[in-house]
Amino acid sequence: MTTTSRARRRSGSGPSQRGCVKARPGFHRAQDFAEPKIPRAQGDPHVTERLDLPSTEWRRVSPKLVVVELVSWGLTFVVAGAAAIVLFFVVHIWWTGIVAAVVAIVALVNVIVVPRRVRAIGYQLREDDLLLRRGIMWLRFVAVPYGRMQLVDINRGPVARALGLSELKFVTAAASAGVTIPGLPEAEADELRDRLVALAETRRAGL
Repeated sequence: MTTTSRARRRSGSGPSQRGCVKARPGFHRAQDFAEPKIPRAQGDPHVTERLDLPSTEWRRVSPKLVVVELVSWGLTFVVAGAAAIVLFFVVHIWWTGIVAAVVAIVALVNVIVVPRRVRAIGYQLREDDLLLRRGIMWLRFVAVPYGRMQLVDINRGPVARALGLSELKFVTAAASAGVTIPGLPEAEADELRDRLVALAETRRAGL
């Protein structure tokens, strides 16, 4: 070894090792684990949002549905409240007075909430499915493909029939329970049923 190389070793004038970390076997740098960035394809139909809502307006149900809802709820509240009042004044059970007060409060809340709940119901006929929207605080969207519709039925209760309203119910192959659109005028319900039946037959035929 020459005198010059010895001097370089002692003075550190050789290649600098500062700032260099030698990787140990089995250890990797953090950037080695970084996931590669995949560019998003423009116009790719498979890269979409969770729910693609069209810009068209929602079809609303009839405002008369408020009367149907209030009557059905009102009968329940009247029976429960009358039973609680009878038990309070006749049998003298003190806690039935609390039950009667709770029933009255719930009835008042329903009078306020039911009109808003009815206005929140809407549906759209899209290219491949029917989209139904319900709920006020917790919105629920249900998309029913035309090709999976097995049964489209119309129900008319006594109060709804007196107001000229119908309830459209359709059952799909994958759902155990049916999906309903309440508060439809009779003519609109009949027309929508025929259209959905025709679309379902067309989709199942593969046309």
